Amino acid sequence: MKDFLAISDYTPAEIQDLLDLAVKLKEEYFKKGNQPLFKGRVLGMIFQKPSLRTRVSFDMAMRHCGGDALYLSPNEIGLGKRESIADVARVLSGYVQALMARVFEHEHVLELAKWSSIPVVNGLSDYNHPCQGMADALTIIEKFGRSAKGLNISYVGDGNNVTVSLMHISALLGWNVTVGTPEGYDMNPKAVEIAQKIAKQTGSTLTFVRDPHAAVQGAHVIYTDTWTSMGQEEETAKREKIFPPYQVNAKLVAEADKDVIVMHCLPAHRNHELTDEVADGPHSVIFPQAHNRLHAQKAILARLFGVA
Repeated sequence: MKDFLAISDYTPAEIQDLLDLAVKLKEEYFKKGNQPLFKGRVLGMIFQKPSLRTRVSFDMAMRHCGGDALYLSPNEIGLGKRESIADVARVLSGYVQALMARVFEHEHVLELAKWSSIPVVNGLSDYNHPCQGMADALTIIEKFGRSAKGLNISYVGDGNNVTVSLMHISALLGWNVTVGTPEGYDMNPKAVEIAQKIAKQTGSTLTFVRDPHAAVQGAHVIYTDTWTSMGQEEETAKREKIFPPYQVNAKLVAEADKDVIVMHCLPAHRNHELTDEVADGPHSVIFPQAHNRLHAQKAILARLFGVA
């Protein structure tokens, strides 16, 4: 592995291997603490967008494994504005051992990877969120088992970057995906095309519907996300009129499998896309899911550093 930019860059075997390593590192951490695999290594963390989970989980992943992390705020770099991305990449390649970038435009993280001589991790872009996808899959495996095939993963809401990585990793692992979105808020066509090619190889099925109730029939996982992502704030009023039928509430959850789990990448706008009753209820795994960012990212970094 040179970089970690998209789930779809990897084969089913490679993704399963990463997830197995994440399970191992998580078990090790809770039994005796992780080994100092990252000793002497520093992760540079470039943020165009703020984040609680991305910043803390990457920082603590490095610390748990004996390394360190350096936070670089938007004002300190001005990626692509104050200084070219190519120059930033080449400068930082001489200071730290890997970069994580949380950006608005996917092209920015691709350009960082192009010009960096060190590994680059996509911490989120407008196209996808591969680290979140890894944490999502780890959470599902913990509930249903490593060898579970044919699981039904249902996403309801805005067809956004989180949905892309969820769709791709589910297809790679042989899980079936149903996406329920309102008209005009469909998934990226390029991402769907990639998922369809993966599904042909793995036997996964992909279904796209408008009706959220149809989307959750037989679901083992119901996943949702905010109706308005960062950078879309001017659309908030419009979206709040369109998305209420896609709210994940007790009635919708009752239509899925009796053992369904409910997921959300957070932050959640409670009683909008997800009700308090569901978020804090027996089907919710939103906090274990958030915690799994830490362990999934340890595995990603370990492979990029070549130490596990």
